[in-house]
Formats: sequence, structure tokens, C-alpha cells
Amino acid sequence: MVSSGFMLKNYILVAIRNPIAWIFMNQWLQDFAYHIPIHWWIFGLAGSLVIMIAFLTISLQVFKAAVANPVTNLRSE
Repeated sequence: MVSSGFMLKNYILVAIRNPIAWIFMNQWLQDFAYHIPIHWWIFGLAGSLVIMIAFLTISLQVFKAAVANPVTNLRSE
């Protein structure tokens, strides 16, 4: 399935990107006089939102393709 391959790529990218981004952000924030600690769950939340948006986008496109009438699409081309 196209959607399972796309979602697998998203899971892998989130798993790779989150620790790297957390490390770089912590190092960057150390340079400021007043800084707040950045927590790991912020990146987890961002990754979850990315995966949820990707899933909803794929689901919407699959639904639109399943409901569409192929005859009307062929007439317009």
C-alpha cells in the first residue's frame, strides 16, 4: 500500500529527527543568559502531530478517490 510506505517513512524520520533536534536546541539555548529547559515531550508532541496530519491527509485522499465516479472524471478529460 502507498499509505503504509508513506507512514513508515514518517515514523522513521520522526524517530531520527527528534533526538537530533533536541540535542541541537539544548546546545543553542545554553548560549543565552536566560534560557528555559526544553523537554523531550515537546518534540514527541510535534512528531505526533506530523504523523497525525499525514494520516489524515492520506485518509482524505483515499476517501475522495473511493467516492469519486470514474465516468464523470473520464468525460471531462
